[in-house]
Amino acid sequence: MSSLSLAGMIFAVMLVLMAVRVPIAVSMFAAGTVGYIYQVGLPPFFNNLNGMAFARFASYDLSVIPLFILMGNFATQGGISKALFQFAAVVMGRFKGGLAMAAVLASAGFGAICGSSVATAATITSVALPEMKRHGYSGRLSTGTLAAGGTLGVLIPPSVPLVIYAILTEQNIAKLFAAAMIPGIIAMMGYMIAIAIYVRLVPGHAPEHDANEQKLTLEALMGVAPIAIVFLIVFGGIYGGLFTPTEGAGVGAAATFVAALFKRELTWAKVKLCFYSTAAASAMIFMIFIGADLMNSALALTQVPAQLASVIQGWDVSPLMVVGGILLFYVVLGAVMDELSMILLTIPIFFPVVIGLDFGMPQESVAIWFGIMVLMTVGFGLLAPPVGLNVYVVNGMAKNVPIGESYRGVLPFLASDVVRTLLVLFFPPISLWLVQFVG
Repeated sequence: MSSLSLAGMIFAVMLVLMAVRVPIAVSMFAAGTVGYIYQVGLPPFFNNLNGMAFARFASYDLSVIPLFILMGNFATQGGISKALFQFAAVVMGRFKGGLAMAAVLASAGFGAICGSSVATAATITSVALPEMKRHGYSGRLSTGTLAAGGTLGVLIPPSVPLVIYAILTEQNIAKLFAAAMIPGIIAMMGYMIAIAIYVRLVPGHAPEHDANEQKLTLEALMGVAPIAIVFLIVFGGIYGGLFTPTEGAGVGAAATFVAALFKRELTWAKVKLCFYSTAAASAMIFMIFIGADLMNSALALTQVPAQLASVIQGWDVSPLMVVGGILLFYVVLGAVMDELSMILLTIPIFFPVVIGLDFGMPQESVAIWFGIMVLMTVGFGLLAPPVGLNVYVVNGMAKNVPIGESYRGVLPFLASDVVRTLLVLFFPPISLWLVQFVG
């Protein structure tokens, strides 16, 4: 069997298992096992698995993932998300479609201390959806907005997928966080502009005037103070050189816990739930890590990734066209895989290809810029049919809203995503400008 045929067989086994609803981590592990044993035999497979698992789980850098997840869980159970949405509603309620804009603003704020797209979508939906219904927003606009807003959880730092990308490509996490700031802000503004245009072009999905004439009060400002303080402590400390991103995640988790205690909504049962949820989410991520590592080891033995890199580098095409093709592949792959699995499976294959191309930039800048491009594109997959994990999560929480309406609701936001992706693709300084200030 040729190396290309074997690589195709490994992918086929994985996709077939996923199609019959085998968990993604198990699908990748099984496909990688078959491919690895076929090429080198059983004893080398067990030796590799033993060393690989220890090396992966003993990695100090990976401890940042459960810490950021724990920080998000403390914020969720501590009632911080509710105060955040109430503040955003006061600020944006005067505009047509203001509550939908407030949901986007709240998602961005919560994403700044969460790092998970699904967690951001579910948390803000639980708070914002009842209010949007009460004010007369359609199910289409409400669910579409909340699903799109959730994607800000992985784009605005801290971002778990971005941490994983940094570990896989051996890049500086702080620089990647800095690079994601401006695209994250552009995403938030783009979503709010999309809402403003939509409610004017398609009447009937938002009230002509939101019945929200509340004034900005000291109480409302104090409600969002915990998020602002935690954000300043974590990222001020990281960029000020006081601690590493991993240490910053630990400090952030502790600070969020203290902030949640001050709000007096964090019971002992909720504290235990925070740790249980963090353990479950971390275990899922680490299992995907092992599955993807084994899958990539099997593919590496076929030499197909190296052959692919050399073939593409020999093509007489623009490097931007190559990156554009890779991003389109991510859009297609997003129909069957979540963002973590996509990054873990494909970055070891695509990253050497991209780094080998001449973009007229230092390799570190290319690596950071490509990471932001990948992050934005996998976020696209969280919304686009036929899967769109965020859409499923939000729609499942919205009773009596057909899934088709939710998919229609995300279309304006997908259009905004396309514009933003093209901007960052053709103008890399948008994502690289802040990086120069990180030591």
